[in-house]
Amino acid sequence: MMVDGFDGTLARKYEVKAVLPNFDGSTLDMVIDYLTWAFIPALFIYYFIELPPNFALLAVFIILLSSMFCFCNTNMKSQDNYFVGFPAAWNIAAAYFYILDLPPYITLATIIFLAILTVTRMKFLHPFRVRFFMPLNIAVTLVWCACATSLILSSPEHTAWALWGWGLASVYFIGMCLWRTAQEWFD
Repeated sequence: MMVDGFDGTLARKYEVKAVLPNFDGSTLDMVIDYLTWAFIPALFIYYFIELPPNFALLAVFIILLSSMFCFCNTNMKSQDNYFVGFPAAWNIAAAYFYILDLPPYITLATIIFLAILTVTRMKFLHPFRVRFFMPLNIAVTLVWCACATSLILSSPEHTAWALWGWGLASVYFIGMCLWRTAQEWFD
């Protein structure tokens, strides 16, 4: 998430387009995004998340294929900068799978469900681009990141505050997504 948040800003600051005029930074950005949001998390899920026997490769295939649909979607973002469909945020899903340590079939079902959401009109919050409640969105994102990091790195007995913060941030994100999706349904 941090790489994605800073790569474009750094490229503009150092005027990469002027230094390398025949280099397409937007293509590189998409390749890096696919690697960090889909490919590397798929490998992480394959190696570190328990899946049903004989379903690990299928899960990786579902993640990578649905992510290609996401990244090739020319209508990936709405006019107000929400993602349309699940935005191939498999690194975030992998964090949930790791922290929650779900039963293998629930994890597989969740992967399938998220992949299906890729081709829906469901709205997903982009916390750094959506202007509505932007400061709050960014603050909640930072809380989520801090709590998720703490939960991943800490022992279970030291994580009550992080679990509460992470859970409340997650509810906020789900609420914003459902609210924005419902808005479109009723407009």
